[in-house]
Amino acid sequence: MSARRRARLATMALFFIAGMVYASWGVHVPTVRDKFGLDSAWLSVALFSLTGGSIATMTANGKWIARVGTRRACLVGGIVMMVSTALILVTPSYWLLLPVLAAFGGGMATLDVAMNAEASAVEAAIGRPIMSSLHGMFSIGGMAGAAGGGLLLSFGLAPTLHLALVAVLGTLVLGWACPAVLPHVPHDAHPNAPQHGTNRWRSPALWALGIVALIALVAEGAMYDWGTVYMRDVVHATPAFASAGYAAFSGAMAAGRFAGDAVRARFGAVQLVLVSATIACAGMVGALVLPFSLTALTGFALMGIGLANMMPVLFAAAMRVKGIHAAEGMAHVAGLAYCGLLFGPVMIGGVAQVTNLTIGLSVVALCAALVAIVGPRVLKRLNV
Repeated sequence: MSARRRARLATMALFFIAGMVYASWGVHVPTVRDKFGLDSAWLSVALFSLTGGSIATMTANGKWIARVGTRRACLVGGIVMMVSTALILVTPSYWLLLPVLAAFGGGMATLDVAMNAEASAVEAAIGRPIMSSLHGMFSIGGMAGAAGGGLLLSFGLAPTLHLALVAVLGTLVLGWACPAVLPHVPHDAHPNAPQHGTNRWRSPALWALGIVALIALVAEGAMYDWGTVYMRDVVHATPAFASAGYAAFSGAMAAGRFAGDAVRARFGAVQLVLVSATIACAGMVGALVLPFSLTALTGFALMGIGLANMMPVLFAAAMRVKGIHAAEGMAHVAGLAYCGLLFGPVMIGGVAQVTNLTIGLSVVALCAALVAIVGPRVLKRLNV
């Protein structure tokens, strides 16, 4: 097997395990709430602890990842994420839970940035678009984590044991995948590095793409952290069926991503973003207006299809901005987008505390509508 093929399979495995672990955490957001007796405000503080760990890590680890390479960064970030996953439900107090979630967020941020950088390198090495399918593996992992978690819980498996098993599996995958990723190429030695590099912080194109990505990931982050809570508290689904809502969202997103490269090649990025965001908006509105099990599942699935190709399209556009190194462009847009993924659930929790969760999740529909309006215009200006 060639080195490029091994690197592609390893990167697919990293995306899969990241999605599975994050989904396993998402399944247990209600468990954390019930264990510590949290209302929406205090649950939002816990989610913000995860956010703070992620943001603090991302502001400091960029140069480190560039120096040591994606291989070591994926391993270190992944191990931190797995250890903290195993500790989430065994912490004896809420105040000890917060630093554990911060560590989880820090490990997740490091793994996420590193594996996306690796995905860009693998795509360049292969010479054809594969970013959507790699992101699809994250969704497949999310579906497997949510569905598997719901099944094991329905059989009576203790939540603490569930997360411990997830952490062990994740560690084993990391041990196999990380040695197979591509060797690190220093930024200055990269063959596509611009001769006179433009400061990415001064690029209007990157800021525009990043803001659209941020809005899109507010919606996606809300589905990860509040979808299961909505199914249990508003739809009044059983714990196992509540997990099916998360699985429907992740499964539909995976299907949309695996089809994304072909659809983008046929219809173009502008039309893909416009139609996708419209579908996402319609799905969320349907789930909120008709809070029943089947209609909510259908709405979550439409949300998954609609949001599936937002990040692959926006990342691809960022890597083609003139005068900016491809990796720098992706890092800038991904960094802004990550803020939406992390701060979105906190914002929605605050709205839910003041009003209710249905109104809180209406922010998701609003975000999808904004992407449908703004996203195509940004891409047209860049001639993507």
